[in-house]
Amino acid sequence: MTATTTPVPSIVVGEERLSLLSWFAGVDHKIVGALYLVGGLTFFVLGGLEALLIRLQLAQPGARLLTPEQYDQLFTMHGTTMIFLAAVPLLFGFGNYLVPLMLGAPEVAFPRLNALSVWLYLFAGILLNFSFLSAQAPDVGWFAYAPLTERPFSSGPGVDYWAAGMILLGASSIAGALNLATTFLRLRCRGMSLTSAPMFTWMVFVQMVLILGALPALSGAALLLLMDRQLGAHFFDGQYAGAALIWQHLFWFFGHPEVYIVILPVFGMISEIIPVFSRKPLFGFGFLVASGIAIAFLSFLVWAHHMFAAGLSGAELTFFSAASMAIAVPTGVKIFNWLATLWGGTLRLRTPLLFALGFIGMFVIGGLTGVSVAVVPFDWQATDSYYVVGHMHYVLFGGTILGVFAGLYYWFPKVTGRLLGEGLGRVHFWTTLVGMNLAFLPMHWIGLEGMPRRVWTYPNVADWGLWNLVETIGASLIVIGTLVLGVNIARSLRRGAVAGPDPWDAWTLEWSVPSPPPPGNFAAAPAVRSRRPLWDLKHPDRADPPRATGDEGWLARLRPSTLAMFLFIGSEAIFFGSVIVAYIAARPVIEAKAILDVPRTFLFSLFLFSSSATMVLADRAVARRRLWLLATLALGAIFLAGQGSEWLRLLQADRLTPSASLFGSGFFTLTGLHGMHVLVGLVAIGAVTLLTRRPDFARRGRGGLEAVSVYWHFVDAVWVVIFSLVYLWTLFA
Repeated sequence: MTATTTPVPSIVVGEERLSLLSWFAGVDHKIVGALYLVGGLTFFVLGGLEALLIRLQLAQPGARLLTPEQYDQLFTMHGTTMIFLAAVPLLFGFGNYLVPLMLGAPEVAFPRLNALSVWLYLFAGILLNFSFLSAQAPDVGWFAYAPLTERPFSSGPGVDYWAAGMILLGASSIAGALNLATTFLRLRCRGMSLTSAPMFTWMVFVQMVLILGALPALSGAALLLLMDRQLGAHFFDGQYAGAALIWQHLFWFFGHPEVYIVILPVFGMISEIIPVFSRKPLFGFGFLVASGIAIAFLSFLVWAHHMFAAGLSGAELTFFSAASMAIAVPTGVKIFNWLATLWGGTLRLRTPLLFALGFIGMFVIGGLTGVSVAVVPFDWQATDSYYVVGHMHYVLFGGTILGVFAGLYYWFPKVTGRLLGEGLGRVHFWTTLVGMNLAFLPMHWIGLEGMPRRVWTYPNVADWGLWNLVETIGASLIVIGTLVLGVNIARSLRRGAVAGPDPWDAWTLEWSVPSPPPPGNFAAAPAVRSRRPLWDLKHPDRADPPRATGDEGWLARLRPSTLAMFLFIGSEAIFFGSVIVAYIAARPVIEAKAILDVPRTFLFSLFLFSSSATMVLADRAVARRRLWLLATLALGAIFLAGQGSEWLRLLQADRLTPSASLFGSGFFTLTGLHGMHVLVGLVAIGAVTLLTRRPDFARRGRGGLEAVSVYWHFVDAVWVVIFSLVYLWTLFA
């Protein structure tokens, strides 16, 4: 599905420029990508200023630049901003702008959904930072551990802003992930098989899968936390054993894949930059793809290595320690592949390659310290110390941010039509590299000496004061480097060297079109035969051997809308799973036996289950399709009315409320979430029913019907699980 785009380039070029309306209403993937990039860079600067204030407070023992409350708010917002509002959106920006171009596609799969995702992100960023203007910004860390985030311990509105922001950011990221994953799987140009798709697009695809699999757990946890605080629910308030741990499990089930969500696209960037600037094909393409997939799989098995000090059993400690060490293997594979690509190459030490080389060195340091904290006895000594802070920043800054800078210098001429200045670029690189090592390397030493993290001041013991001062100097150098980047961008946009379509003599399709690319990207649909289509064009006598382009299974036969719905359902399954896990962990009391009307609810459930059969008939029928759709609508509406009457019966008699008990919290949450999904399904079925009146429905509406049908069957399946847990489990407990 491709939307009509505004016939203008994506940013200012010569005398051509986007109107303000185009920025707000445009759905071109290049506009969306540019908005993500501008938003991500803006929040990166804001998060950096927050970090500088933190470092100034810690520059000397006993400093009083900030109050403890201000410090807690700043370090919470610094972590939240850098991870959720800077790193991930910057990578979404590169993905949105480049993936269709690299795949030879005119647009992303769902342009309007894409535009919605970026505006949800920007609104969430404003909402989170608006909390500074309220009585209190979030002050509970970017991890927001419960029950310390419950009202008795955090009575201000900051946690509510944080939870609401996480839900909005989750919706934004999931919408974007559905789009880019579907684009990668279904919109590749003629001749481009999965084995010949550019490495950056592969890593973005794996990142999208991670987002769909991990982020719903955080969204579910944030929703439950918001219900605790606003509706008096009891999911994390400590009323049952393990209430504190269930939040940690849900958060880190998201939190450790998040590390790879913000690094895998950078792996892809480095894999595109190094071959171009070493003038050699990428070494071990298949191993790099396989290692990325392996990292994604293993990232879901290591979340509890953040919880080694939380009282896990010996078997759990052994498993998560082994898994945490194992994930270093596919990561190491990538390092050796990049070094093998560089070895013997004709290196051009331009700024993109400098940042790529800096990334490799710094990420190796971060990876090695990551392996050290996978050793349980060592982790027990280092946990909650500055050693962990140093490790995390070598991974996230030395990895993600240096990689983003490499990508920025490499693709800036494609986005703007002008090159960034090389001299200022080198100043930016060396200032940033020296600054980050001064800022983050001493953290390992003082952490091993016992300095705890998340403290607003510290005593003048050992050499803590000296090394904290060095760290503050390093942070200041990073700020100076960022200012140099800002000057470089401003100067280059006004009078930078004109880039032309291919300033680096590169190999992938985005360099085959003008800079910036025109609306629709390509004058004619491209066709490729290998992984380096521009190399083949420039050097036909030395063209790469063609790659197989055979049938790739069921994916090739699914409509984009249906494929996206399957991906969405996978994500929703994780979301419901996170809520169900919290419900099961609470082990709700058996008061339900005297409260719930199981036979009546079962009767209404039969109407919902029957609607799956009528939806199958609507999907297969032609002559009576509208009749079966109306029947599905009626059956779903009867079920929803039955559930509504059950809610009214319980609430009016004051027999059960969300705040009454753990069971009440779980009952209204699970049935309410399912009811909302039923309502959404009914609206979608109603829309499809109206569309069947169109004469071109068989051609243009069939994909929508398939997608709605898949969604409706999922809604029915979820009710089987919820009915079993809420009604049958408590009934026979």
